[in-house]
Amino acid sequence: MAGKKGKKFKIIISSLLSLLLLLGVGTNIALAYYSDVITSYFSKIDITTPEAKDARAKSINVSQLITDEGIVLLQNKDNMLPMTDNKKVNVFGWSFTAPVYLGSGSGAADASTAVTPKSGLEAAGFEVNQQLYDDYVATGIQRPVSGIEGYDWTIPEPVAADFYTDERMKQATEFSDTAIIFIARAGGEGRDLPTVLDGEDTYDPNGSTMGPSGERFGNADDLNSDKHYLELSTRELGMIDAVTKNFDNIVLIVNASNTFELDWVNNYNQIKGIVTVAGPGQTGFASLGKVLSGDLNPSGRTVDVFATDLLDAPAAKNFGDFSYVLDNGDGSYSVAADKNKVALTYVDYAEGIYVGYRYYETAAAEGAINYDEKVSFPFGYGLSYTTFSQEVVADSLVWNDTEIKVDVKVTNTGKTDGKEVVQLYYSAPYTGKIEKSSIELAAFAKTGLLKAGESETVTLSFKVEDMAAYDYKGAYSSAGSYVLEPGDYQLYLMNNSHDKIADVSSKTLAEVVYNETGRPSDDQVAVNQFDDLVTGLGSIEEYLSRANGFANIDVINRSSNYEVTDADGAKKQVRGMLVDNAFVDFVNGKRYDIPADVEQNGPTMGKDNGKKLSDYVGVDYNDASWNELLDQLSLSDLVSIGTLGGYRTLEVQSVGKPATVDYDGPAGISALLSKDPMSGVAFPSEVMLAQTWNVELAAAMGDAVGAEAVAYGVSGWYAPGVNTHRSAFGGRNFEYYSEDALLSGQFAAETTKGYQSHGGFVYMKHFALNDQENNRVKGVLTWSNEQAIREIYLKGFEYAVKEGDAHGVMSSFNSIGNTWAGASPALLKEVLRKEWGFKGVVNTDFFIEASYPYMIADLAFRAGNDILLTGVAPYGVPEIDSKSIDTQLAMRENAHNVLYTVANSNGMENGLSTDLPQWVIITIIIDVVVALGIIAGFYFLFRKRKPGAGQPA
Repeated sequence: MAGKKGKKFKIIISSLLSLLLLLGVGTNIALAYYSDVITSYFSKIDITTPEAKDARAKSINVSQLITDEGIVLLQNKDNMLPMTDNKKVNVFGWSFTAPVYLGSGSGAADASTAVTPKSGLEAAGFEVNQQLYDDYVATGIQRPVSGIEGYDWTIPEPVAADFYTDERMKQATEFSDTAIIFIARAGGEGRDLPTVLDGEDTYDPNGSTMGPSGERFGNADDLNSDKHYLELSTRELGMIDAVTKNFDNIVLIVNASNTFELDWVNNYNQIKGIVTVAGPGQTGFASLGKVLSGDLNPSGRTVDVFATDLLDAPAAKNFGDFSYVLDNGDGSYSVAADKNKVALTYVDYAEGIYVGYRYYETAAAEGAINYDEKVSFPFGYGLSYTTFSQEVVADSLVWNDTEIKVDVKVTNTGKTDGKEVVQLYYSAPYTGKIEKSSIELAAFAKTGLLKAGESETVTLSFKVEDMAAYDYKGAYSSAGSYVLEPGDYQLYLMNNSHDKIADVSSKTLAEVVYNETGRPSDDQVAVNQFDDLVTGLGSIEEYLSRANGFANIDVINRSSNYEVTDADGAKKQVRGMLVDNAFVDFVNGKRYDIPADVEQNGPTMGKDNGKKLSDYVGVDYNDASWNELLDQLSLSDLVSIGTLGGYRTLEVQSVGKPATVDYDGPAGISALLSKDPMSGVAFPSEVMLAQTWNVELAAAMGDAVGAEAVAYGVSGWYAPGVNTHRSAFGGRNFEYYSEDALLSGQFAAETTKGYQSHGGFVYMKHFALNDQENNRVKGVLTWSNEQAIREIYLKGFEYAVKEGDAHGVMSSFNSIGNTWAGASPALLKEVLRKEWGFKGVVNTDFFIEASYPYMIADLAFRAGNDILLTGVAPYGVPEIDSKSIDTQLAMRENAHNVLYTVANSNGMENGLSTDLPQWVIITIIIDVVVALGIIAGFYFLFRKRKPGAGQPA
């Protein structure tokens, strides 16, 4: 009996030991599979080293310089500002207690130690009504949490009738006769700002009552389907009424990177001053205090038109959430979904080139609108506490076949030290063959600090080719081309896009068609590259035209239907109506089919040529000797380099390539996926930076972030953001500079040069036409024409490449036409590399094949998208058809781009990894202990024991 029990005991224990062994082996396989993401998770950037501390101090200083010049004074009636005597102030508006420092998502940064508005005012000598401040805090209101996963668009503010009681207002008026009204608006990645505050555009992750109609904030009274997010809410309007009834001297502070409707201010004479503070980052509210006190003279200028009605612009009519829907045959409709259950969404850029000031200035010039009724503040507008004169220096104009240059003398004619922005615009002839804005920004500059009576001469210059418009219709060249149309070209010195200072010059130019040699700055002649992507089913049949005073604007500015032709030639209504399965299948086919191989012979792989990447530092990209290095890469190397590109470039032992670290984002270095998320210094938003109109500060920011990156061991920076403020409602506008491509491009170029001077490389993003967040991860079909694509949406990136020498690009989620941007050879090869001369690496935006099935890796590699941003690798890493000859050849070319970029970066200083990560060491120790325990268990369980006394031998 005892023998049976002993045998059963051995079976149970041996089974448990065997199970433990299997679990250990399985765990180690899983750990090896997930080793990259585990290492990344436990990696921690040390911000306490002397180098890091020095770099951060430099960044904080530069951040302060940016906000010192980026705050914009929009209105100053009765010279209320600066407030030199009345230093006791009441600040109304709950947002004063919880302002918006930046935005959310990958472009966010840690602002936990940032200067608050209250501390900024107090540091400038103001005494803030503490009782009023505490009363706002006591409401318990919180700023809604928003992120990539969802948003709550509640506008936090107490109910006016309950909060602004006679007693509270009496206390405020007794404290001071001066009031500040503080209004804030947030934005972020993943969602655009709501154009209707009806309660539907809110986030409810757990069925909780978080939204505007929920009990958490109790503000169902604030819902109004006639209002949008960028105008006064019902509660804010109640607050404005209460304050203006009790105060005659009021300053309005607008804390937002998105333009805000401000025409309502005209109804309140009590509001004397208006100041805008775009995302201020770490130190910006210190600058606000100095501006209000007069310690600092504001010199910022707007980077977008402040329209009286933000929904009135043509672009706004075609911005938002549009889906193709299917006729179910029973009178009902459903969202058209592709074979992977992703809704088929789209957006029309029907306004063409008429975005921002280009629309308003041109429409006014054509007599189509009353400018003063439509625009509160023009593009490039801003006030100062002093006055300036600007005059063209006699005989300074140079205008030849390639360049235009002029000197402008700026004099401070007031009594206060200050800086002035100088803006040069041009007007090109409109013949009706190619669309033209009536006025375009050509060049700009900013003076240094000028004392009263002091002058400075600045030089403004630009290339003649910059005035060429793109002829996609073939009026001058059947294949499309850049063209200088014949006629009079005029130069203007302007205060802003609307107010002229002086006529500079006028010149009649002969026709120039850049269809043979191309523009001087191009490596390849520009021809139509996007015809196949933006024509056909679903494309726009008519774009906004200046002809006859925008006679077709009613056609463009409608939210009903337009027609496309399906494969059988039948007309199908698509916008908001119906699309049959043939249309969906057509789009699926264009987006998903992977063409059969064309090439017969694959690349050489796995050779031992004895080459190392260190041998290729400084070697020209086109040098034939690169082939010897590339021949050493195995197929596994090629696949790994391409598919494991999230927040790093991979170490490759076969060629001696060290790993590099890449991090977000436009407001500074940010490590989001580590165990202890870390941020470098929180710089101001790109809007704030652009509002300085001082590209030297862009270079300084890039230089400062580059120094931080070196201190943290970071090479790649997912920045700058170069997309266009197509609409004021863009959720990610805080990450982008402006509505103007020249302004954006110049700032992107200087930021890039500053950062890359430290040996790192940028990934300018999001390339391209990712100008709205709604439906971006659904691969939203973006319909436009090639003129608008090139002149409005690609031009900023073009400056960053040609003038900034950007070494990296991040392709975007959206589609151009029905082709995912990350799989568009027209975009990534023809325009980016061949036309502009880009030499560097292209990464995707966040890549998870299961979530974003339109992002097909094989197509991306073949199109020139070098690596995939698989941020939680290996989750999301796709299966590649590694047997495909065409894919193998593409991955070899892509590896060349990665190796070339790293060879010419500070990443070469890293060397190959030799030290095991701490978690691996701990795992090995645990493995050894567990293995010894299992061995000991089996040993003691099955060892032969010597027979005891009285027992048989």
